[in-house]
Amino acid sequence: MKLSRKSDYALRALFTLVSNQNERPVSVRELAESNDIPRRFLEQIMLELKSEGWVQSVPGRDGGFLLAKPATAITMGEVVRHFDGILAPISCVSTSHFEPCSQEGKCRFRRIMLDVRNYVSRMMDQATLASVFQQPAVTHEEVFSQEFVMGDGI
Repeated sequence: MKLSRKSDYALRALFTLVSNQNERPVSVRELAESNDIPRRFLEQIMLELKSEGWVQSVPGRDGGFLLAKPATAITMGEVVRHFDGILAPISCVSTSHFEPCSQEGKCRFRRIMLDVRNYVSRMMDQATLASVFQQPAVTHEEVFSQEFVMGDGI
């Protein structure tokens, strides 16, 4: 599974709002600059986040965006599904975007893809913005752990 830019940028903006803890509205300009997101693209994303009820806008010179729901009530799964549609790695194991495959009855790797879908789905649906924000940032050493260094394509 690979997140789209829209999901990536939406999550970046949401986590900036979580870190702000609704102390003050955060402008689109500030969100764009602090998260390295093109401003016009972010404006569209923020409108979608607002329409879903995850953020609210505050008009005016000192306006911007705040979380509209507690960070404990928004999951990464629902945000990614909104922007990307599915969490399944292949369409023959997707419930919402299922596409039949001529190999369904004999495919040996479909089981693993179903397990991946179920695991990712569970993880993303349990990952509230609040719980993820409490975790430490991933380090370079974690990404390049010796256990995975030889895995091309990881």
